[in-house]
Amino acid sequence: MKTKKIGRLAVVLAIAVAAVAVIAFGTKRAKASKDLDEILKYMITADVNSDGTVQLHYQIQWKVLDSTSEGPLEWVQIGVPNKHYTNLTALTDNIKSIREYNQGSESKVRIDFKRSYRAGEIVTFEFSLVQDYIYQMNYLTEGETVYSFIPGWFDDIVVDELIIRWNGDKAEGWTPVAVVGLNGYLVWQGKLAKGEKYEITVTYKNDAFGFDASKQIERSEADDSGDAVYIIVGVLVFFFLLYVGIAVVVAVGYRIFANFGTTTEKKITRTKIEYYPSCPACGAPRPEGKDNCEYCGRSFIKSEVKIEEKDIPEEEKDVRSKTTDGTYRYSSSPNTYVRVHVINVPKPRPRSSSSRSGGCAHSSCACACACACACAGGGRAGCSTKDFYNTDIKLRSIRKVTGK
Repeated sequence: MKTKKIGRLAVVLAIAVAAVAVIAFGTKRAKASKDLDEILKYMITADVNSDGTVQLHYQIQWKVLDSTSEGPLEWVQIGVPNKHYTNLTALTDNIKSIREYNQGSESKVRIDFKRSYRAGEIVTFEFSLVQDYIYQMNYLTEGETVYSFIPGWFDDIVVDELIIRWNGDKAEGWTPVAVVGLNGYLVWQGKLAKGEKYEITVTYKNDAFGFDASKQIERSEADDSGDAVYIIVGVLVFFFLLYVGIAVVVAVGYRIFANFGTTTEKKITRTKIEYYPSCPACGAPRPEGKDNCEYCGRSFIKSEVKIEEKDIPEEEKDVRSKTTDGTYRYSSSPNTYVRVHVINVPKPRPRSSSSRSGGCAHSSCACACACACACAGGGRAGCSTKDFYNTDIKLRSIRKVTGK
């Protein structure tokens, strides 16, 4: 009996040592790897066409940092919203070829350059396409269509400057807050860490363009994944649990102690803003979306006051129904808007209650929208080729196991 216990203990210790060794090895490899590239500028300009499709124009400045580890830069892949695109066109003469480069459920384009680029060199290239199946009708509010757009991200590359320009013609609202630039374009600007994503939404009336209910974002597009993905996810979950298990236990303990559940509730702040039609100092007309005069710096805001939903007149039913971040026009009052800001706060757990939480229809819809619109990751090569997660499990090996 004692011998068996010692044997079991030895097996447990061996497994623990192996797990630690795998983690240490993976960490060592991760630290040793160098950044191959850096994206200096990543700009996407979007124009909604009359049929609801979107003309997307990509401008990218890509700097090579390391041309020794995996050779010089000869081609790249850029994630696009989904496979339903047409008119894929190279716009700069340094592009040798451009073509569809889908990988499983991820939609990408592959761009091959006319020459190789080595460490220290910067390649600037542009391309365009017409994207379909990128909106959802009656998504949050009946009678409105929402575009949800996440530019293709880069799992292994830092983006120094991300710029999204969306033509704001006929737009009813947008989130997050944007600057209205030249020619009425809504502009979002920032930077992205490795693997970081950035999402915008723009809302229109259903009759603003020729929206087609049969071309809405469907959940099936977001869920189209193979068995190999589940195996990879399982491996990642294993390492994740090893790294953050203690943190999860502490967090759960804190929630119990603080008497908060895992659900949250929306806290909505509404601000009614009335603008002067022209600058009260120099008389310059106010451009759409501007709070300050670009000539003298004087504020265009005539009044600004926090209000509740009940303070909004009944005839402004469109504005009353807004429950997402954005700035929305009053139709009955000129130069008047309501700015809606939403945050999620923890919802206190009742001390004694047998009630159940509500259904997940809204969450499911939001997930389907975000997933289907989320562009795929980009870079020099796919994750299965570069093994970003240091698992040493290749996609072809998984296919052999699963028989795919």
